[in-house]
Amino acid sequence: MAQDINSLLPKALAAFLAACRLDVETVKPGNVSIGSAGHGMTAAQFIASADAAAHGLFEPGARVGKRILEAVRRTREVAGCNTNLGIVLLVAPMAAALEDFPDATLTLDTWRNATERTLARLNIDDARDAYRAIALANPGGLGEAPEQSAHDAPTIDLRSAMTLAAQRDSIARQYANGFADVFDSARNVQAIDETSTLALFLRFLSGWPDSHIVRKHGLPVAQSVTDEARRWRDALHREGYEGVQQDLLSWDAELKALGINPGTSADLTVATLFAAGLARADAY
Repeated sequence: MAQDINSLLPKALAAFLAACRLDVETVKPGNVSIGSAGHGMTAAQFIASADAAAHGLFEPGARVGKRILEAVRRTREVAGCNTNLGIVLLVAPMAAALEDFPDATLTLDTWRNATERTLARLNIDDARDAYRAIALANPGGLGEAPEQSAHDAPTIDLRSAMTLAAQRDSIARQYANGFADVFDSARNVQAIDETSTLALFLRFLSGWPDSHIVRKHGLPVAQSVTDEARRWRDALHREGYEGVQQDLLSWDAELKALGINPGTSADLTVATLFAAGLARADAY
């Protein structure tokens, strides 16, 4: 159902914060949740980070790069560490695109088209601000590349820089393909709840090796986690969220004991919940 643009931004903020809450309310193996801290972080830091980042992400009229930098800066102030760089990189273009609806309506299709137009307008200033944000967040391994490394000053626009990394990073791939993975996945979300959150997470984690795991532990480890996620995806389909939740805690503990964090899959999950939630006229 279409929504009027005049009422869109408050609903967008609500949809974003709801997605971030579900991210930590749901047991997602290897990720921080309310019932399971990990990787030196707690759920409270993620909630505080979402509230802080929202001020930058939804700043009216701001360029994508400025949204990214301001969101990361505010996050560092409240969390003291990198809790949401991937989420910020994904949501910033989507949030900026909400201001680009010539027909004054929102559907997943119109939003996707607007996001593509937003990506096409990205310039080198966006790249500079995004690179500053990455340096500030200081994520392990991210930004190390043979071309346009985030440790150096960019010489091309942000979309072009992301496209260079698209084959090895799932978040960068969204900039290259117009957020196809996010919007296509959002079409299959039936409700904005823990079951859908876990289903999305396992969809992404079972679909391809998690970029964060690849950077930290290598492709063989990441592939083994993807293979295991496929088994859990099938179990969720058979048994439902309540049926698998307790056993998922064991896998969660195992992954955290090994320092394995499927962070990119979680970031894609949040962005997809954001898209699906805002596109549902009855969600807020």
